[in-house]
Formats: sequence, C-alpha cells, structure tokens
Amino acid sequence: MENTVSRRQMMLGGLGLAAITLAGCTTTTQPPRVAAPEPPAIAPEYLSMYAAMPFERFPVPAADLGKIDPRYYRQEVDNPTGEPAGRVVVDTPNRFLYWTMPGGRAMRYGVGIGRDGFAWGGRARIAYKREWPRWTPPAEMIERQPELEVYRHGMEPGIGNPLGARALYIHDTGGDTLYRLHGTTEEWSIGRAVSSGCVRLLSQDVIDLYNRVPDGTPILVKQ
Repeated sequence: MENTVSRRQMMLGGLGLAAITLAGCTTTTQPPRVAAPEPPAIAPEYLSMYAAMPFERFPVPAADLGKIDPRYYRQEVDNPTGEPAGRVVVDTPNRFLYWTMPGGRAMRYGVGIGRDGFAWGGRARIAYKREWPRWTPPAEMIERQPELEVYRHGMEPGIGNPLGARALYIHDTGGDTLYRLHGTTEEWSIGRAVSSGCVRLLSQDVIDLYNRVPDGTPILVKQ
C-alpha cells in the first residue's frame, strides 16, 4: 500500500513539475509587446489649408494628409527656378510646381507627373482654364484602353472626373499639347509618376493655383 501511494505521489509530483515547466516555457517565450509609433502631428495651418470645400459645385472632401510626404504640402519658398515673376515652372524630377512671385519668392506645390514614356517638357503657355471641366480622352489613349470608348465625346464634370476641380490647358506653337495641369483627390499619387503625361495637384492646390494664374501665362516644364 505504501509503495502504491509512493508511486502515485511520485507520478503526480512529476506531472506537476512538468506542468510547471511547460507553463514556464509558455510565459517566457511570449514576445514583448511594442506599441505602434504615433503618426507625426500635422500642423493646424495645413489641416486648414486642405480642409473640405463644401461650397464648390461638387463638394471637395478634406485631403488625407497622412498619405502625402509633408514636403509636398503647399508652401511659400524662395524662388529656385531662375524664372521671373508670373511663370509656372514644373520641376518634374523633384515633383514640384512653382508659381513665381515678386520679390524672389514662389508658391510651391507637390505634384504627380507623367509615367516614363508619356512625359512632356519644354516651354509653352497656359492658353485657358476651366472650372470643373469635362474630360475627353485622346484617341490614342482610347486605343490603349478600349474601356474609355464611352467617354470619346467627353465625361461629365465631377469628383470622379480625371481632371478634377480645375484644369489649366497647355498650348505651344503647334497648338494644344493635350497636356493639362489638373486636380485630383488621389492623395497617394502626389510625388509619384503615375499619370499619362498630365501634371496633377491636390484639389485644394489646383484651386489655389487656378486663382493665381491668368490665361496666357508662360509655363516651363523641366525634365
């Protein structure tokens, strides 16, 4: 009887030791919890600058600035372009557009630019501007993307229109270049090469630029 009890106690003791050992392994192998880093705070002036615009013909939503590198936020800077006041300059490699101002200053905007193979560069002029324009894809674009056939005669304006809230039309000595400065609500595209040659700005930025630039303004697109 004593032997039976001893064996039973030894077995229970062994099981208890094993349980303790396993429990110890379980607790010691849990990885430490690391708190996710807080996103950087966005300055109030930028939140105001890119706030919703509910009184537009088609209400413009606030821009999600968390999707954009802060260097592409609109800001006034020293004019680095070498161009006199009253010019639009697109710095394609650095994804900036400048509106040159008196006193050696410029308003700088972040832009998305054309993919390789669709880029355009040179000197031209802003022939005219349109609020909430219709978009008509060029014939060669329809050939590449047959699903655009339904828009051969134009797409109605609106938030979903590829030209967005404003468009500025670039002409050179040969006439319409088919390239535009235009708006977008796709924040992720600012600072990238994504479009079919056109230069895109956030809706709030293209509206600001539209209000500054008169018809006939010279434009330089640097490649």
